[in-house]
Amino acid sequence: MPTSTSEKRAEFRRLHQSGCFVIPNPWDIGSARYLQGLGFKALATTSSGLAWSTGRPDNAVGVDEVLAHLATVSAVVDLPINADFEGGYAMDPQGVAVNVARAAATGIAGLSIEDSTGDKSAPLYELPVAVERIKAARAAIDRVDSQVMLVGRAECFLVGRPDLAEVVARLSAYAAAGADCLYAPGLRTRDEISAVVKAVAPKPVNVLVGAPTFAVAELAALGVRRISTGGAMARTAWGEFMRAAKDIAATGTFGGFKNAAAYPELNGFFAEDLKRR
Repeated sequence: MPTSTSEKRAEFRRLHQSGCFVIPNPWDIGSARYLQGLGFKALATTSSGLAWSTGRPDNAVGVDEVLAHLATVSAVVDLPINADFEGGYAMDPQGVAVNVARAAATGIAGLSIEDSTGDKSAPLYELPVAVERIKAARAAIDRVDSQVMLVGRAECFLVGRPDLAEVVARLSAYAAAGADCLYAPGLRTRDEISAVVKAVAPKPVNVLVGAPTFAVAELAALGVRRISTGGAMARTAWGEFMRAAKDIAATGTFGGFKNAAAYPELNGFFAEDLKRR
């Protein structure tokens, strides 16, 4: 199992060369350690999962806190970590470059840059600007360690512009600008996924699965190289917590505990995990 930063980064690139792997998204140290214990080959952070764990909405955590989180997660597991780095925590390419360089220095093996603006009236950066942001991220990574993978994200489907032609055009441009892996969260059909995979080939494609839809084998058959879960695992944990808490508050009953993890299993896992460190 890789342990050094260079080994993690080399392994992460190897994983993207063939086959299909799942890169689940922990939100804290415990969830990261548990996922490693299940045998996953790599992990990714989740901006929403981190934000909720600190009592804030998604996109409300500042770059310094995110960088500290990336350093912590990278240090506590022996797996490559891909950072959900939102839009680079800056609008202009120069600001993106500064923050990406700082992120690459935390020990991560990859990071993603989104093209959404957060402005409902103009939810996506114009393509020339979005491309310059990817180029700036690529150059910043290369100054730190070119082995760090850059993921270019087209947010069209998430901001209410589900135009597949635009998605393909954006991802193709990001690939040409230096993105190593391409990602369009929100793709829902086999035809959409297949079109993206073919458009950016031979570069690998990440597909988000946040609901019980495709199985790993189905996505692998479409040529998908990696599958992430975004905030879905955090939402699943929160869902059980919320249901149990609401039952207690509303009815004074504790039926929500029926799906709770068994104490011996959970505590036993972390006891054994601690021994292996």
